[in-house]
Amino acid sequence: MYALFEILNLLNKAEKCHKHYIDGAWVDPITSVSFPIMNPATNSQIGDVSLGCVEDVNIAVAAAKRAFETFSKTTKAERLALLERLLEIVTARKEEMAQAITSEMGAPISMSRDAQADCGIGHIESFIKAFKSQETRETLPSGDILSREPIGVCGLITPWNWPINQIAQKVVPALAIGATCVLKPSEYTPLSAELFAQMVHEAGYPAGVFNLVYGDGMTVGSTMSRHPDIAMMSFTGSTRAGVAVSKDAAETIKRVTLELGGKSPNLVFADCDLESRVKASVMQCFYNTGQSCNAPTRMLVERSCYDRVLEIAKQTADAQKVGDPAQEGDHIGPLFDQLQYDRVQVMIELGIGEGATLLVGGLGKPEGLESGWYAKPTIFADVNNDMRIAREEIFGPVLVIIPFDSEEEAIAIANDSDYGLAAYLQTGDAARAERIADQLRAGAIAINGKGSNYGSPFGGYKQSGNGREGGIFGLEDYQELKVRCPITL
Repeated sequence: MYALFEILNLLNKAEKCHKHYIDGAWVDPITSVSFPIMNPATNSQIGDVSLGCVEDVNIAVAAAKRAFETFSKTTKAERLALLERLLEIVTARKEEMAQAITSEMGAPISMSRDAQADCGIGHIESFIKAFKSQETRETLPSGDILSREPIGVCGLITPWNWPINQIAQKVVPALAIGATCVLKPSEYTPLSAELFAQMVHEAGYPAGVFNLVYGDGMTVGSTMSRHPDIAMMSFTGSTRAGVAVSKDAAETIKRVTLELGGKSPNLVFADCDLESRVKASVMQCFYNTGQSCNAPTRMLVERSCYDRVLEIAKQTADAQKVGDPAQEGDHIGPLFDQLQYDRVQVMIELGIGEGATLLVGGLGKPEGLESGWYAKPTIFADVNNDMRIAREEIFGPVLVIIPFDSEEEAIAIANDSDYGLAAYLQTGDAARAERIADQLRAGAIAINGKGSNYGSPFGGYKQSGNGREGGIFGLEDYQELKVRCPITL
């Protein structure tokens, strides 16, 4: 068990998020604008972070630009050695990362260890495997020579809901292929970002290769997106903010990769194991308190089993425990702050007003959990796909259930969305699974509870973004292609 004095020491570091990490050192910000770091389980301030300004970004980009001149010329073996060392450190300090994430965004500590912190390790391992297998130079069928080269300075913006997952998905491929970067983590989750910066420093990366600037999207994020010396932007967050990044980046014609929102359908057919598949589907929707972009939040149910599915879903939601994220267990924690709590409450009220049947949950906080930003696990039945609760990303523990009569109708409803990040399918018919998966317009299809693994591409269709993260495909987003003819004398 993590010693109490170590936990308290870690939380005290919140007061030290007053420096950016630039050019291999922790440096004071140009301005002294601060932002509170809140514990969502208690709605109490546990520290504050200093927000950067335009000049902070300029200094960080200049450091990354200088470092690129030499780091881009390092060998594959040298960069693999650095990644292996980083993996050792991230693995050894996993508990610190789990505790930080629980404190700053409310993920239950068991989940923080098993998933939130652990995914940083998984992504580094998968990128190492991918980079080892990638040929940086090859001969094309045409006879020409293709080279893969680092794109340059990369601007990386990451969200609060899976902080280290997204930091690893962006920083690690950049470091692997010889690019340099400036990271702007969410201002709501700076503790995990600071820990990661410490780990990069401890691994021995040269000064300027990795830089961390705290700040908000309007100032630091926008400055990065517009900066002429940043060659690419990789952003994860809301579709609205992704549009803003794209517009800002357009002025300098830089590459932009986006991982945005989702409203993922989950098609449930009567021939699946209803008891296990419906229960697992509801729990997956509520996982991370529903604050995952690929959560299966639209359950589409074959009408012949609709009533039974509602019974199982209600039983599962009634049994879903909500509680203190500092405690061990499989419960869910609070939403990450008041803004998100208020958003979820508005959407629940909207669903009631739209005429959907409130199967379980509803407005307000669970009994005995009034101090933090806890929401009731909520399920709406008898929803149609035109309702706002079926079309808009709620980002909370809210599931909508929509009936369908035929396979064709299920596919049409599933694809009738602005988003296309993920889709889920529950069926006992292998031929049906193959047939439907080919027709779903989504970047990843999970079948009967089996999803994709580390190293597979993650990203979506339509307004869920562009580009892919993970494995060989994630490396390619950070590389330029150069073609030349064979040299003959």
